[in-house]
Amino acid sequence: MIRALSTAATGMNALQTKLDVNANNIANSQTAGFKKGRAEFQDLMYQTVRAPGANTGADSRAPTGLQVGLGVRTVGTSTLQSQGDLKQTGNQFDVAIEGRGFFVIQTPDGEQAYTRDGAFKLDAEGRMVNNDGYPLASEIVVPPDAQTVTIGHDGIVTAQIDGAAEPVELGQIELATFANPGGLMAKGRSLFVETAASGGAIVGPPGTEGLGSVGQGMLELSNVTVVEEMIDLISGQRAYEVNSRVVQAADEMLQQTANLR
Repeated sequence: MIRALSTAATGMNALQTKLDVNANNIANSQTAGFKKGRAEFQDLMYQTVRAPGANTGADSRAPTGLQVGLGVRTVGTSTLQSQGDLKQTGNQFDVAIEGRGFFVIQTPDGEQAYTRDGAFKLDAEGRMVNNDGYPLASEIVVPPDAQTVTIGHDGIVTAQIDGAAEPVELGQIELATFANPGGLMAKGRSLFVETAASGGAIVGPPGTEGLGSVGQGMLELSNVTVVEEMIDLISGQRAYEVNSRVVQAADEMLQQTANLR
């Protein structure tokens, strides 16, 4: 069997994965705090007919080897943690991170998850929660008689209580960072969880431990650039077409061989 058939098939499979990643990036181009993914590839094993430097005579060696590659595989989908654009919303419970860090979310199973989506709201108990109703791990509770809520760049949350002369401090929003943010596992719902690859969370107030600052009344948009994704989509499509033509060419060669008399 001609090796080109299976080799080109591995290329088509890998490019299908690239298309899936591009499609997810484009679909989430308007998702607050979304971080785009990138498919990464690696060549497969080589069939070595003759190794480089093999003896060709008593006092001579081959300057090059004879190796035939067997294709490509997808080795990972990395998440690019670059900063997205910040959008002014005017909502007092929208919070954006400028710089490194993630908001720490308490999930219903008792574990902690991490997100860049700062579109917070209040639940029935006055807690600041995300769109799924999961509260901040910092446990910020806003009293029902609070007139205005202010969130400083250092994450300190204060509220002007009806009848009080001075604002009341409600707590401080803490952020988390990791030695390798790219090693976090995406769980959907704009949430990540730590893994052995990411390392443990380093939690602290904004502006410390290399963490960024927070801004009230703003949201961080997706870091997806639609034009770049469309260019990647077109280049991936063309590469897929070329691989399919390799399959066609190999098939025609096999057909010619089968027709020999």
